[in-house]
Parts: sequence; structure tokens; C-alpha cells
Amino acid sequence: MFFVSSVTLVCTSAFLCFYYFAISARRHPLPPGPKPRFFSGNVHQLPRSEAWKVFAEWSETFKSPMVFYRIFGRNVLVLNTLKAANDLLEARSNTYSDRPMAWMYKELVNRKMAVFNISSQHPRFKVYRRLLHAGLNPRAVRNYYEILDDERRILLRNLRSKPDDFMAHLRRVAGGIILKVTYGWAVVDQEDRFVSLMEQSFAMSVEIMKPGRWFVDVFPFLRFIPSWFPGAGFKRQAAVWREQMSELDRKPYAWAKAQLESGDYVPSFTSQHLSPEDGHTLSSDEEDIIKWCSAALYAGGADTTVSALASFILLMSLYPDAQRHAQAEIDEAVGKNRLPTWVDEESLPYVSSVVKEVLRFSPVARLGLPHRVLSEDVYHGYRIPRGSTVVANIWAITHDPGLYPDPITFNPSRFLSTPGKPPQPDPRKIVFGFGRRVCPGAHFAEVSLFLNIASILATFDISKAVDDQGREVDPVVEYTNGVTSHPLPFPCMIVPRPGASSLVLDQL
Repeated sequence: MFFVSSVTLVCTSAFLCFYYFAISARRHPLPPGPKPRFFSGNVHQLPRSEAWKVFAEWSETFKSPMVFYRIFGRNVLVLNTLKAANDLLEARSNTYSDRPMAWMYKELVNRKMAVFNISSQHPRFKVYRRLLHAGLNPRAVRNYYEILDDERRILLRNLRSKPDDFMAHLRRVAGGIILKVTYGWAVVDQEDRFVSLMEQSFAMSVEIMKPGRWFVDVFPFLRFIPSWFPGAGFKRQAAVWREQMSELDRKPYAWAKAQLESGDYVPSFTSQHLSPEDGHTLSSDEEDIIKWCSAALYAGGADTTVSALASFILLMSLYPDAQRHAQAEIDEAVGKNRLPTWVDEESLPYVSSVVKEVLRFSPVARLGLPHRVLSEDVYHGYRIPRGSTVVANIWAITHDPGLYPDPITFNPSRFLSTPGKPPQPDPRKIVFGFGRRVCPGAHFAEVSLFLNIASILATFDISKAVDDQGREVDPVVEYTNGVTSHPLPFPCMIVPRPGASSLVLDQL
């Protein structure tokens, strides 16, 4: 009798606590933001370009670390400070690690099972993370050093022979590294079919994921309209994109599997997981998981690398003093007869700071990837409705003068410790995401970027282009608006360093 009464009391107390929280949460106001219209919300106020800057300005206008807006029935919360991002996406990651539903992209184009899109509540989520961690942790990355070394030498050789085509060379090295690591595929030329396939998929993703483009994302019932119905062109287009996007997952994976079965293959992430240590026969579900994880490496590791390296080239042309400082450090610590290696990273603190400052100044994913709130929450006295999309404004955080004084100046020295002046926060803890959605390939990306950036600094001088009259041409610093931001095309000069690393250049 006493036991029953105790259980009843506990259950009643729990219910009352939940009820009180639910009621009190609804009494809290929504976070501040621009005033919405009754039906469409803030659609008319959404920026068409550089949204990261507009959201940061909204935070200043409303004097809040976060701003709230609505697109028809979808609520969006933008976090513009590191504290807000850590408080919600890190400390409350159980609640904030899901992904919002994008009906066009996830359902109609069938990308809902992709690693970066899958719900945190899906059983595969933890399996994906475990497989990717196994293939990308620091110990595993050591197995890729030879690949990274081979590919950076090809990059340097290409930059030496055709410096004006530097963007094509950057795409080639990014694709070459990730395809070799993921599938064992060797890229032999600029027109490589898998690199081209990857580039096409990136372009399609940007087109599909344009904010506010598809009514089906606002009114999900539209997905049930037959494809032949008038006005259902979006469904016919989705079917085309669905087939094209699936090639990104199927074709490289099928090639790698066929190579493994033939016995003539290069060890890779895919071959490793298709050959389990216990020798058991993989189920179709296990193979599907490996296929999606391989595609995540393939898609997530290439475009981001191109963006960071392109920003590095642009920034070196604009900040020659930083470039000369890094080159002098390499000459002193490494010498001129070999390329820097990852072992040299500790003895090249300024070069490492250049990598950090590139990531801070020009974060690859300026608004990160969106999160979704699983249950109603309250933060700083504001109500965050269940199902809201939450975006970390990474650009605003890395340009917060409270964290990074004089944020619009490229200054690698900000990460060096000097007497009485500690280094500023490491941006790598920001730019790779938060909580359970942090990028699993962060360490691999750091190693790859360091090796390529240090090698380019050791062997080349980068400067502004000159016109026909010998006058310097100032490049325009503008970025694209996709999930991954790239600098718009810009001219520059890349020439071998006189007297520096001559032996290395001759050996390329």
C-alpha cells in the first residue's frame, strides 16, 4: 500500500512539474527579431546575399545574442554569439542535435539518409558517427599521410606549370585526396569523371536548397500531388535530381566494391569497412550504411577544402606581410631542401596560425548546418518552440570583436601567446560545428590544410595580379551564398620563390 502511494506521488509530481514547465514556457516571449507578417512571416525581409552579415546586424539592432524569424509556419532561431551556441548546441545537445525537414531535398530528392541530413533520432545516426570516427580519428589519419604527400606534390607541380588555373588545381587536389582516401580512386587529370560528378552534385545541392524556393517545404501536403498534375513541375524536377544525386553515392562505391572483389584494389575507407575483421558477410543494411558514410567523406571533404584553400590564396595576395612572416618561419625551421610535414607543425606556430586565421576570417560554412529543437525550451527568458530550426552564425562568432579584437583584419599573430597577452580562442573549435553534429573529419581537414598551405608557402610567392600597365589589381573580396561559401573568381600571381626550396621545385 505504501509502495503504491509512493509511486502515485512520484508520478503525480512528475506530471505536475512537466505541466508547470509547459505552461510557464508558453508564458515566455519569443526571442527578439524583425516583426513578421501574419501569413508569410519574415519572408520579405530575408537577405538574398550575405545572410550571415544581416543576421549579425539584427543581433545588434535587437541587442540580443540570438534573433528569431518565421518563414510561413517555420520558426528559425539564429545564434550570433559563441556563448549562445555553446549553451544550446553543446550543453543541451540532446535537445538540439536533430536536423530540420526539408521536404524537397530530403524526401523528394531522397537525401534524408545522408550522413549530414539524417535525424539524430534515427538508429543509424550513432552507427554513422562510429564508422566515420573509426576512419577519421588521428590514428587512422596517419595512414593517409602518403596520399596527402603525393597529392600536394601534384598540386605544386600544377601551380608551377599553369599558375593562372589555380582554382582548377585546388579542385583537383581536393578531389584527388578525398577520392583516394574514400575509394582508392586515383585522379589522373582535371576532367576526372568522379571529380566532375562531385562538382555537379554540389551545383545541384545549391540549387535545390535555396531558402524559400519550394512551396512544398512550406506546405508539405503538396508532396502528395501526382507528377502529371498541373503545377507539379517541382515533382518532375525532383525525380530528375533524385536520379542524378544518387549517382554520387552509387557509382564510386560500386567501383570500389568491384575492385575489392577483383583483388586488385588500393586500401581505402570503403575497402576497409567492406572487409570486416571478423570475416562475416555484410548484410544489405550494413552495405548501405558504408555507402552513405563513404559518400559523406566524398561530398563533405572536397568542397570545404577547395573553399579554404581558395580563401588562403586570396588572403595571401592581400596580406603580403603575413605571407613573408610564414615563409621566413618555414625557411628557418624546415630549411629549403624539403617540404614541411605534419611532424613540423609544432615548430611552425605562425604557419599553424595562418591556417587558423584563414578559417576564422573566411569560415567555410558561414551559417553552419541547421539544427532542430526536439522539445520546447527556454533560454535567457525566451521561449524556443519545439521544431524550430536553429542556426549557428559561425561568421558572426568568428567576427565578434569581444572574441577577436579588430576582426576584419587578417592577423595570424592573434593566436600566438605573448607575455601578458594570451592567444585568442582557437577558431577550429567553432568552424567545424557544435555538439553531436561536429564534423567527424575535423582532424583530417586540419592535417590536409596545414600540409597544402605550408607547402605552397614554402615554394611560391602569391601577390596581386597586375594590369597591362603594370598596376596592381585589387581583388574583390566577395563570397558565394551556398552552404559552403567560396570566394568569387579573383585574379592573382603565383610564382616560384626565388632561391627558396629550389631543390624541392626541381624534384616535383
